Amino acid sequence: RRAAVAAATGKEGGEASPGPLEPLAPAEPRARTAGQSWAGAGGRGPQAPCSGRRLQTVGFRCHPRRARVSLRPGEHSPPQPPPPERRAGVSGAAAARVSWTASDCAAPAVPHPARPPPRPPARPPPRPPGGPALSGPSLQVPPKPLARLPPSRRRDPRPGLAVPGTMAKKSAENGIYSVSGDEKKGPLIVPGPDGAPAKGDGPTGLGPPGSRLAVPPRETWTRQMDFIMSCVGFAVGLGNVWRFPYLCYKNGGGVFLIPYVLIALVGGIPIFFLEISLGQFMKAGSINVWNICPLFKGLGYASMVIVFYCNTYYIMVLAWGFYYLVKSFTTTLPWATCGHTWNTPDCVEIFHHEDCANASLANLTCDQLADRRSPVIEFWENKVLRLSAGLEVPGALNWEVTLCLLACWVLVYFCVWKGVKSTGKIVYFTATFPYVVLVVLLVRGVLLPGALDGIVYYLKPDWSKLGSPQVWIDAGTQIFFSYAIGLGALTALGSYNRFNNNCYKDAIILALINSGTSFFAGFVVFSILGFMATEQGVHISKVAESGPGLAFIAYPRAVTLMPVAPLWAALFFFMLLLLGLDSQFVGVEGFITGLLDLLPASYYFRFQREISVAVCCVLCFVIDLSMVTDVSRGGMYVFQLFDYYSASGTTLLWQAFWECVVVAWVYGADRFMDDIACMIGYRPCPWMKWCWSFFTPLVCMGIFIFNIVYYEPLVYNNTYVYPWWGEAIGWAFALSSMLCVPLHLLGCLLRAKGTMAERWQHLTQPIWGLHHLEYRAQDADVRGLTTLTPVSESSKVVVVESVM
Repeated sequence: RRAAVAAATGKEGGEASPGPLEPLAPAEPRARTAGQSWAGAGGRGPQAPCSGRRLQTVGFRCHPRRARVSLRPGEHSPPQPPPPERRAGVSGAAAARVSWTASDCAAPAVPHPARPPPRPPARPPPRPPGGPALSGPSLQVPPKPLARLPPSRRRDPRPGLAVPGTMAKKSAENGIYSVSGDEKKGPLIVPGPDGAPAKGDGPTGLGPPGSRLAVPPRETWTRQMDFIMSCVGFAVGLGNVWRFPYLCYKNGGGVFLIPYVLIALVGGIPIFFLEISLGQFMKAGSINVWNICPLFKGLGYASMVIVFYCNTYYIMVLAWGFYYLVKSFTTTLPWATCGHTWNTPDCVEIFHHEDCANASLANLTCDQLADRRSPVIEFWENKVLRLSAGLEVPGALNWEVTLCLLACWVLVYFCVWKGVKSTGKIVYFTATFPYVVLVVLLVRGVLLPGALDGIVYYLKPDWSKLGSPQVWIDAGTQIFFSYAIGLGALTALGSYNRFNNNCYKDAIILALINSGTSFFAGFVVFSILGFMATEQGVHISKVAESGPGLAFIAYPRAVTLMPVAPLWAALFFFMLLLLGLDSQFVGVEGFITGLLDLLPASYYFRFQREISVAVCCVLCFVIDLSMVTDVSRGGMYVFQLFDYYSASGTTLLWQAFWECVVVAWVYGADRFMDDIACMIGYRPCPWMKWCWSFFTPLVCMGIFIFNIVYYEPLVYNNTYVYPWWGEAIGWAFALSSMLCVPLHLLGCLLRAKGTMAERWQHLTQPIWGLHHLEYRAQDADVRGLTTLTPVSESSKVVVVESVM
């Protein structure tokens, strides 16, 4: 306080004394008025420098609009002359100027309580090897307060600040280039090496030379509910409806909920929150998000490979569901009767139990009738799949399913091509209407005879199953699969959030919605399976199926026994189509986001996104033809290869394990908790940190090892065993993503120079983006390093020195 008063009054000792005040910086004094002698506490005296607000450190109360002080951002008192070593890098226009008008300030009778002395500015971290030399203009960064974050939690950004395409606006007053990264202020202009905005050759005249337009700002959700609904649509998919109920029944009914909930708390929710918060903090897709630790950027490439596989084969379920939906608009369902061209002599129409009690149908008993082939199975295998004897048997094209597949890809393209602005609107329907259909089907199901028996079988606890390792493995695999962990799509969705969005609350809500939907869908499925078992007079285990068998065999068979069968069939397959559609186009969105983040700013052109989405859709469609036409007639066998190996629990567990290790042990769990606090204003529950550091990696690695040790070769429908070369193709799918992490790590270490410790230290140094400079620069003295995106030398942004 004494130093501040001395600087303002020109007198040692810290006490205000009468007499004229000497300014700290040259300024033109205005005309003085009469009666300006010092008159004590109640009189009128010389004016003090102020900015229309109370300067508690000096002890004057100033009258607004009568005096003015120009302060640097973040200062609350007249600035001290900068030391010589700091003056050299700051231009005269950036230095604070103090001036005043011919106004009076009254000295208070009771001085204001002294504020604690400000913290000394943090010393700038040393520039790591490889960074550019410090040269060029200074940047003035407007500070932004950190909401609800105590000063002790505010930390300086680490070395390695990278500014990708930035908005450089020249101030007419002081000639300083200010950095602005607000998404709503306009396009991002990439400055040239001299700090001035580079001129482009496009219609706007902005952007680096050779580009048509300036780099557009990163999109954000129109409203936060868009993000919630997109995550619900992506995570809540077909696995919640056709896989979880069967696993619950198979593994002890209600007992299965115990390992399911435990693994969700230990593994599922922490990683779900980790991926969303990581994308929101780094503002990047699945690859560039690992600039938080560039040595492990192979995690991003691995997630891109996995989500590409998922986008390729997952849409086949949509094509089959769309085909069934079209066939449902008839008075008689085609899979309800025999006599079609695809039926065999062994086909026997679906029957009620009482119809065959006296062996009146084809002179066969009910047990013999149950062993015959139903028209549902023959329609699925002979008409839809055209299933052959094996993977190596040639066949012909299925034009009907191919057209349905093409229609699905066209829908996906127009849902994704305009980015999250359009996707966020479509999911309001595709993510909510399936819940309406589930409620309608549940009401219909519980009114059917035998529905209560099915629900009892669904929840009946078998405590002997709790000690079986397979139950825990199934629970863990289902958690990671249904939460869509390790695909990079959650990271991409989170990157479109506002920086200060409460992603912690969102992650908890989304996880509860996901698990609750799975549990609720079990009542719908088993009420209908119980009805079907009662009608056919068989045990429910004879009709309970999982996966495509439930969607395209068990349920179509059940609706043929209901009144107004086409209506219930159309409702079910329309729900199936919507469940798969939003998961599909959000997965494509995640892949495109990661891909576009890789492209340098100088390669940006106007229709970049639309063309990229079109190329992705066409490429996946060509690969999908192997599942409907292929030289083999066994498209279902190819589908099973993709499903069992490319995006299996093994690859997802491997991905989740490394994500936890990198964030918790390489980057630092406490460090990332501080980063989350920087966004949401408070630190999450310590349970998250403990899970990232210990519990979740142990769970992931334990289930991963169990899957490897007890690996069983793929068998289709318990009858067809894949040849050795089919198994080799499957493992090639799995290893293509799993090897991305170690290969990228070894490649970076071998290319780097210096000792191994220096290489590790340099390659694990985070690379920050522009939004970190904006939101975290309140206490920072930032030295610029390399850019976030691999731009050319002519369009690099060099942040020389920023004094805040």
